[in-house]
Amino acid sequence: MSHPRFISLYGLLFFLTVTLTACSSHNTANIVTHNQDALSPDVEEQQVTLVESDQELKEELAALEKLDWKGTSSNQTAPAETTVYDFPITKNKQVEFYLDLFQNRQKKYFKKWLARSTKYLPVIKQELKAAGLPQDLAYLAMIESGYNPSAYSHAHAAGLWQFIRGTGRNYGLRIDSWVDERRDPQKATKAAVAYLANLYERFGDWQFAVAGYNAGEGKIERGIAKYNAVDFWDLAQHKYLRLETQRYVPKLIAAILIARNPAHYGFTNIPYQQPDQYDLISVPAGTDLQAIAVSGSTSVKKLKGLNNELRKNMTPPSTHPYQLKIPAGTHDLIAANLTRLHPVVTTGYKIHRVARGDTVARISRRYRISRTTLLKANRLRSARLKRGQRLRIPYRTTKYVLLKKGQSVKEYYATHHKNGRMILHELRKGETLSQVSKRYHVPVDLLIQWNDISNVRRLRPGQQLALYLDKPRKSPAVMSSLHSATGAVISLSDIKKRPPAGQHSNHHRVAVSKYYKVRNGDSLWSIARKFRVSARDLRRWNALANNMIHPGKKLVIKKS
Repeated sequence: MSHPRFISLYGLLFFLTVTLTACSSHNTANIVTHNQDALSPDVEEQQVTLVESDQELKEELAALEKLDWKGTSSNQTAPAETTVYDFPITKNKQVEFYLDLFQNRQKKYFKKWLARSTKYLPVIKQELKAAGLPQDLAYLAMIESGYNPSAYSHAHAAGLWQFIRGTGRNYGLRIDSWVDERRDPQKATKAAVAYLANLYERFGDWQFAVAGYNAGEGKIERGIAKYNAVDFWDLAQHKYLRLETQRYVPKLIAAILIARNPAHYGFTNIPYQQPDQYDLISVPAGTDLQAIAVSGSTSVKKLKGLNNELRKNMTPPSTHPYQLKIPAGTHDLIAANLTRLHPVVTTGYKIHRVARGDTVARISRRYRISRTTLLKANRLRSARLKRGQRLRIPYRTTKYVLLKKGQSVKEYYATHHKNGRMILHELRKGETLSQVSKRYHVPVDLLIQWNDISNVRRLRPGQQLALYLDKPRKSPAVMSSLHSATGAVISLSDIKKRPPAGQHSNHHRVAVSKYYKVRNGDSLWSIARKFRVSARDLRRWNALANNMIHPGKKLVIKKS
């Protein structure tokens, strides 16, 4: 609300364990690439949409301040209209000011607000009706955000109802680095309705209540007591409320008057929007939206639009499945195709323009890559850089391949060997999955999934691990620099030349001696305590960037 009150590799989806069943209507292979890796920056969506510009606000308040607020209480008159309103309507010079502003200088904005209103009014009015509140309060979201669920103000208020963090959390909205439910129209509306109901119970007057929504209930309460104010207009006459709050009630009234009868005020031919139609599907924690997009022949942009509360391109890595909104009619298709997805790791590139003071060392630290990798990616023979020079920055990405019905991973790679490659890594004595993970910049989870490993204690020196990595399209030297380490690597063409896994003379165990599958309610700390190891060792052995784990994850929990 308007008063001062908004890659490392993520845990990848365990597709083979998803228990979703339905019929699929697609047989063709489909590929989409998603940039998620330790070498790429965070993909959190930036909330930069302001409710109104600084200049517009400054001009509006300057004109409003010139109006005489004295006597507004006694000069109130009801509008001479047949429309019945359930919010107390006043006609005075302040309301007339906003009627004129909306019909003239801000007409193009108000027209956009009207067009968007029909997308959200059904759910807002439904919640207001269920709570027994005035239906005209639905237009409060119009003056707060213009019905833009991604609106973000200088006061760090977000969403349709412009909640700040503290108030949003007080009314049950989740706000963290993964999810911001202030941006979820339905959940934010429930919170706003609850807040408005509490304000009315406190003041017994709707104009005071909405003023409190803007300024805070404490501010209004103190003003009423200080000036013995009988209504909002009585309080507004004093030099007590900020102009932003003084304007709030007349602005809302003007918005209600126009929105309830737009043609009367000259608003015609409005391209009204329709509410989103969607299905719900339960997906595991940490599900990549790109995987859902490939499965449902849709786009990440469409999914982000339906799930506006998600701040990253994946569901939060919590212990519970996530209820994801998907395009209407795609539930069965996505449910069936999720089990046919195969993740592939490849290398992508972004561009960095050299600025004053940039050095190879500084750029390498910024993007978390080695100097050698940066130099090879750009075919540089020295570390000397020029201002304005464009550098290619390599990072790891995950690409999702939708296999045809009945097609195996090996069959896919036999057909698409020019675009993708399967390589085999031969485990050496003492080598752990964590070490292999770091060498190839691939998470342990993915190694386990690719090789269908049920128990790491059965891994032996000489055993071959399959890794599905795309060849870099332009700089092969980069891939080798990302992989630089000791150990045997075998290409797909060498598979038939190698003896089967486990037939080498050396059968000593690798450094892993115990393995644990995470259950509901587990935490890294509780697992560490159970097996008498440190959480730090668990993170190191499993290449975990933090303490976040989820059910089904397979952890190395003890080393021999």
